[in-house]
Amino acid sequence: MQRYGAKKRPFYRVVATDKRSPRDGRFIEMLGTYDPLHEPATVRLNSERVEYWLSVGAQPTDTVLSLIRRMRRGDVVDLSEEGADEAARKAQAEQKRQADEARRAEIAEQAKAEAKKAEEEAKAAKEAEKAEKAEKAEAEEASEEGEEAEEASEEAEKAEESKEAEESEETSDEEE
Repeated sequence: MQRYGAKKRPFYRVVATDKRSPRDGRFIEMLGTYDPLHEPATVRLNSERVEYWLSVGAQPTDTVLSLIRRMRRGDVVDLSEEGADEAARKAQAEQKRQADEARRAEIAEQAKAEAKKAEEEAKAAKEAEKAEKAEKAEAEEASEEGEEAEEASEEAEKAEESKEAEESEETSDEEE
């Protein structure tokens, strides 16, 4: 593998090279690419050429061997098939579009749930306000009734006093 890309932004080319060549030096054939920064990592290999080089005795590094295993499982874009690269790009774009739609739907659901919750809270607040007003009205009525009861009891007391006074006058008149 030959390393390309900027500092901390690696990009690799998978190449067939002589064992004695430096890592990023001269190579015989480029077999594909590997980009570890994408999620999931993007691997594109020409399976026919990889198999050819393995058949003639090429020794892959551990990393390239793991990429070859992924290629055999079908997790890698096969550059030997015509249009495979374009199909992989379309599939990746479709996956991204579906993920975006799912995220948007989730956000919409959360917004609906929050709106419903806010509506319920507002309804509960209105009900609490109505209950509070009803309690105040009852308290006012009770205080008015209490005042009326006090007035009535005062009137009853006065009436009793006046009866007693009349009775005492009548008894005093009789005694005389």
